[in-house]
Amino acid sequence: MGEPASQNATAESILSVNNIEVVYDDVILVLRGVSLEVPAGKVVTLLGPNGAGKSTTLKAISGLLATENGAVTRGSITFLGENIANRPPEDIVRRGIFQVMEGRRIIEDMTITENLRLGAFTRKDGERAIRRDIDMVFSYFPRLQERTGLSGYLSGGEQQMLAIGRAIMARPKMILLDEPSMGLSPLLVKEVFTIIEQLCQDLAITILLVEQNARMALKVASYGYVMESGKIVLDGTRDDLVNNEDVKEFYLGGDKERKSFKNLKSYKRRKRWL
Repeated sequence: MGEPASQNATAESILSVNNIEVVYDDVILVLRGVSLEVPAGKVVTLLGPNGAGKSTTLKAISGLLATENGAVTRGSITFLGENIANRPPEDIVRRGIFQVMEGRRIIEDMTITENLRLGAFTRKDGERAIRRDIDMVFSYFPRLQERTGLSGYLSGGEQQMLAIGRAIMARPKMILLDEPSMGLSPLLVKEVFTIIEQLCQDLAITILLVEQNARMALKVASYGYVMESGKIVLDGTRDDLVNNEDVKEFYLGGDKERKSFKNLKSYKRRKRWL
């Protein structure tokens, strides 16, 4: 197991999540002391099963918890040296964090260009710069430029490309990506992850990636965290996690014969990690 996240902090971290707890409706404890670090200009992935608290962690960072009657009740979330926990989401977008929600969430009754312009809503640099960035998005996603009409007629893969493109239009320092592979064919998954890697390299955008496709996530991420039941139970470099026997068994399909024994798997998780 890697060192606790707090010990992995470096001077180059753009985001530090420090021992946060998240409560919904004033009574439901969802996150239980989560800590993680995201270095500037890197892809970091957050892995785990459904219900582990991955999406809640992203919403805590982006300020979207308030829309679901949730709040960070303990700990801090530091972005570029300032605590942003429980700040309004529009303030966090202006500071440079943009979340791409699970399920794309594009505006289906808008055109592709209108959706992209929506991503630039908080910008103040004028029409010429916005038009230039729309052209840049099309250079990464040429398929979008070929499409006309409303965005609701795009395929699932094209909608995911549009959702990522809309995030780029905000000129963020950091993008939070929630399950970008969901509902996509293997070929499109590979294409989307290739673009994620390019964005990090070409535009120096930091990415925190929530993903159940651990194999693809660990191909693009330099560091990863594993969540179970609202806690970080394992963290390490890409190589650490790829070579970890528990990660192989639970997330990379390393034990195909035992894979169907859910009760045994759950018991082994508790014994090993908790």
